[in-house]
Amino acid sequence: MALGSSTEQTELSGPGRTWLAGAYGLAVFWAGLLRFAVQPLIAKFVVPRFGGGSDVWTTCMLFFQAMLLCGYAYGHLSVSLLSRRGQAVLHVAVLLVAALSLPIRAWVVGAEGRYPVAAVLGTLAVSIGVPYYALASSSPLLQRWVAGTRGQPRPYRLYALSNAGSLLAVIGYPFLAEPWLSRQAQAQAWSWGMGALVALQGCLALGLLRRGPVAQARGQDAAEADRPAPAPRVADGLLWVALSAGASVVLLAATNKICQDVAAIPLLWMVPLCVYLLSFVICFHSERTYVRPVWLAALMATLIAAVIVDSRRGTLPVLVQIGAYLAALAACCMVCHGELYRLRPGPRFLTRYYLSIASGGCCGGLLVAVVAPVVLRSYLELFLGLAACCVFALLAEKNPSPRLRRRRWAYAVVIAFISILAAVMERGGAANERLVASRRNFYGVVSVWEQDADDPAHQEMALIHGTTIHGLQFVQGDKHRLPTAYYGHRSGVGLAIEQLPSAPRRIGVVGLGVGTIAAYGREGDTIRFYEINPAVRDMARTYFTYLADCPAAKDVVMGDARLSLERQEDQQFDLLVLDAFSGDSVPLHLLTAEAFQTYLRHLKAAGILAVHSSGQYLDIRPVVMKLSGHLGLAGVCVYDEGDKTAGTLPSTWVLLSSDGRILDAPGIRRAADPPLVGLERIGVWTDDYVNPLQLLRWKPGAAVGL
Repeated sequence: MALGSSTEQTELSGPGRTWLAGAYGLAVFWAGLLRFAVQPLIAKFVVPRFGGGSDVWTTCMLFFQAMLLCGYAYGHLSVSLLSRRGQAVLHVAVLLVAALSLPIRAWVVGAEGRYPVAAVLGTLAVSIGVPYYALASSSPLLQRWVAGTRGQPRPYRLYALSNAGSLLAVIGYPFLAEPWLSRQAQAQAWSWGMGALVALQGCLALGLLRRGPVAQARGQDAAEADRPAPAPRVADGLLWVALSAGASVVLLAATNKICQDVAAIPLLWMVPLCVYLLSFVICFHSERTYVRPVWLAALMATLIAAVIVDSRRGTLPVLVQIGAYLAALAACCMVCHGELYRLRPGPRFLTRYYLSIASGGCCGGLLVAVVAPVVLRSYLELFLGLAACCVFALLAEKNPSPRLRRRRWAYAVVIAFISILAAVMERGGAANERLVASRRNFYGVVSVWEQDADDPAHQEMALIHGTTIHGLQFVQGDKHRLPTAYYGHRSGVGLAIEQLPSAPRRIGVVGLGVGTIAAYGREGDTIRFYEINPAVRDMARTYFTYLADCPAAKDVVMGDARLSLERQEDQQFDLLVLDAFSGDSVPLHLLTAEAFQTYLRHLKAAGILAVHSSGQYLDIRPVVMKLSGHLGLAGVCVYDEGDKTAGTLPSTWVLLSSDGRILDAPGIRRAADPPLVGLERIGVWTDDYVNPLQLLRWKPGAAVGL
């Protein structure tokens, strides 16, 4: 019998009813917990192989949303086309296939291809596609089974319970799993948890085979489950999709903004996700928690605040920036999910409703991960998404008053004005700055700015990724060949180059920037750059002349530097410069013991490894110095306060070498900072273990040397 067209309920009483309620609640909660526990775990395997940027995480989220959509479609079709027993048999088969795919492991495919989005999606599909599909299909199916069982809780409460499990997983990961367990231990624990869930859901499904249908149940719960209700209108379905898509766009866009400007680490991925999930828990637990006028006003206010804060990003403490984006996200999610709960249908149409929500989430992921990098030159989708959510909320009013009908479009005009203001402020710069070029791709937004054009002595071209300067060059006069930014003669890398032998030198540079290191190149030298972002390479060649002016032999190897170095024969570098920044931080997969062993393989016996450590929000010096001790290297930290007249900026470098004598040269010894203290609290980072929470600075430049 097809449940989409008739009522089929199961009768239980006494202890059996209580036991079954607890079993269904546990299954839904556990499925939600596992579904979100695996997301940061598998991302730790995948993200490093694709550059470590925030857009990799956004693509991962798109995969999870797409799989959720597939799982919800499976649940809806099962309920619509199969009897209760047919659903049980099919779901047991799905669970068995999922069990056979355990334990999970990462299978990276196509990491060096031309289409990184497709490669990330393919990697995730091969690695966790089957078990994640089983998890995604569980929630709507179990809730529909509950809706057909007399005396059980209202099914929408179980949706709040599922999101509560997901929220617990998200909160626990950066504080419990990541600091204490290796990736392999996390994968093993998750696989055991998935096995337990398969057993529990299998028992629930098999239990349906033992219970037949009964007559229409009586009582409040039964009336809630299958009271006569009209089928949802097309307009209702479109609003479900739009509201879900709006919240998804703002979630992913806010995550991109935070990670691009701070650091692409799981902690900062998880915080926006916590806000998103918490709004589901609050809104679907009770209708009373969503007060429409209050939250709609909060959404408009936080949209304006986010625009203002974004115009001053880079000058405000990180907590202020993150707080503004999270406040806007919280208001948006409360409005969207509150409206979704107000517009919910009767439980008879529960699976169609959840399928629409999943469709909206997937559409939002596609807009941010695929469409936005092609059609937008900046992360403007955050403000466009917030404005769209305001409009969707106005349209969602079931019975608008005549006054609201008259003013609805006026509200929309105000919201559109705020969006235009956001676009202008996003593109604008200081009075002495002019945007020359901007490109956005899978690796973020890269732009070239002209500064001080009215002052020839100080006129500069600067390359900026997010809010971080990645290199600059004087335009006119003799100064255009000076090494600037973080690479001046008094910087750590400048002092390291002074210690190199006078014979032809071999220099490797992980991270091209504008090619400033080429300013040190001499006839007979060889300089090899490693760069993952084609936009950076193109802009360095088009708008800057360091590469063209350099008399040394030079080339640019495209792709992830660590993968490239792992494949190459020993390069015998005199100096290897680690200067690969994604926004304001070094991708974490470049800071592990395994990565450093690869770097050392390419260095000469007395070679120097120079690690750029000038991030505002993530102080990597303790990790690098801990690795130096672990690998038996000598190490010093060098801070240079910079000189504006010379075009240099404050910088911090860590210099490492297996030959301590080279770091004891007078120039380096005079510039070296005092030894770091408290290194005993820092663990040795490996590919299986990192703990960035210990390194996070909550105020820009809070650490010594910045």
